[in-house]
Amino acid sequence: MARTPIDITLPRMTGSRAVVTGASDGIGRHIATRLAAAGAEVVLPVRNPDKGRTALAAIEAAVPDAQVSLRTMDLSSLESVAALGATLRAEGVPVGILILNAGVMTPPERQTTVDGHELQFGTNHLGHVALVGQLHPLLVAGRARVVSQVSVAANQGAVHYEDLDWERSYDGMKAYSSSKIAFGLFGLELDRRSKAAGWGITSNLSHPGIAPTALLAARPEVGRSRDTLGRRLIRVMSARGILVGTVETAGLPALLAATDPAADGGRFFGPSGPRNLGGAPAEQPLYGRLADREQAARIWDLSLRLTGMTGLGTPAAGRDIEAAS
Repeated sequence: MARTPIDITLPRMTGSRAVVTGASDGIGRHIATRLAAAGAEVVLPVRNPDKGRTALAAIEAAVPDAQVSLRTMDLSSLESVAALGATLRAEGVPVGILILNAGVMTPPERQTTVDGHELQFGTNHLGHVALVGQLHPLLVAGRARVVSQVSVAANQGAVHYEDLDWERSYDGMKAYSSSKIAFGLFGLELDRRSKAAGWGITSNLSHPGIAPTALLAARPEVGRSRDTLGRRLIRVMSARGILVGTVETAGLPALLAATDPAADGGRFFGPSGPRNLGGAPAEQPLYGRLADREQAARIWDLSLRLTGMTGLGTPAAGRDIEAAS
C-alpha cells in the first residue's frame, strides 16, 4: 500500500540553539536533522562517541550547511549530566529548544544506573530532570521550548511509588510505563511552574506513536541479544503502511510541539491516525494518568530531591548565565 506523504513545515530558526537527546539514531536523529535544516544550531549530547560521529556525518550529508556539534553525556549518570550542564553554561549560549527524546525500553532483567536507580526510571526520567535543572538558566535566557517525549505506554500502568527502583520485583514493561508517566507529569509541571514564576519556558509533551526505532532492537548493553518479535512485526507493518508510523513521521509530534506557535505550553501531541499509532501529528487529549496536578507536584518535588536539583524554582535558579558559568 502506497503511503501518503506526511510532513510539517518548520519555521526558520536561524540563531537559535537546540539541544536534542537521543539523537545518535532513529527519531532523535531525524528531529535533529530537521532542526538543522531549519537553521538552528543543534547540539547532540551522546553517550556513544562512535554513534555520535555517525549521526553527525549523516546530518551534515543531509544538510550541507548544518551547524551541528557533539557533546558527551550519559543520561544514566547524574555526574555526566552535570558535566554537560557545566560545559554548556560555560559556553553561555541560550538554549531555545530542548527536546528530551532519549530513552531505554524494557531491559529483560533489572539493571541500574550509575547512581543506583532502576535503569528506565533513572534514564528516561531522572536523567532528563537533571538536564532541565542543569540547563535552567540557559532555558530561561532562551525563553526555551521544552518537549518531553513520552510514550503510548504512559496511558497504562502507574508510577510505582512503593518501589520506584523495582528492587522487590521487576516488570520491564510496567517499569517503562512508570518512568514515562513520571516524565510526563514532570514536563507538565515544568510548564505550570514556569508560568507561575515568569521563567518564559514553554513545556509541552509529545509521543511518537509506534515506529520501527531502536528501542526494541538488539541492544547488548541492556541485555537484549536480538530484536524483539514486536520490533520485527512493527518493521513489517511500517514498511507496508499498516497502522504504525515511520521513524520520520514519529518525530513530527515533537517537532510540532517544539515549533508551533499555538503550542503554548501544557499541550500534548502525537500521531492522529487510528489509535494514535501513526499518521499526521496533531494535538491530542491528555492521558488521564498525566492530568493529575497533585501527582505532578509530587513527582516534581520527589524528582528534584532524587537528582539533587532542589534549587530549581528558587530565585537563584533564574540567575544570569554569567553567574551560572
